[in-house]
Amino acid sequence: MHDRRRDTRLLCADLIEVIWHDFNHQEKRKIANLEDISEKGMSLQLECSIHVGTPVRVLYGQVELTGLIRYAVYRNQAFFVGVQLDEQSRWSVRHFIPEHLFDPRKLLQRLRAPQAEPATRWVN
Repeated sequence: MHDRRRDTRLLCADLIEVIWHDFNHQEKRKIANLEDISEKGMSLQLECSIHVGTPVRVLYGQVELTGLIRYAVYRNQAFFVGVQLDEQSRWSVRHFIPEHLFDPRKLLQRLRAPQAEPATRWVN
């Protein structure tokens, strides 16, 4: 699958609540693992799938974000769904900061930084 995202996804691990309505208009609520997040979207791991195109509400404490399911795949014995957040419902650290938030660009910066020369070893 080609990644068309323009904004940087931050890796994270935290539990959130997802709310949606099924085909019978029944409200469904599930706890999901927040896998990554950006201003415009997030990836969630769930025990069930949510159909592509389904509107969802994502709750984290007192914060509620809304969006649309853009993809749903099954892998490694779990369902992964991508949420495109609505224009008026963008995420920022002002809303909430997920546990274990990590910016992968920082790792790349560390890997690209010049390494210190190893200490010279003197032999007598």
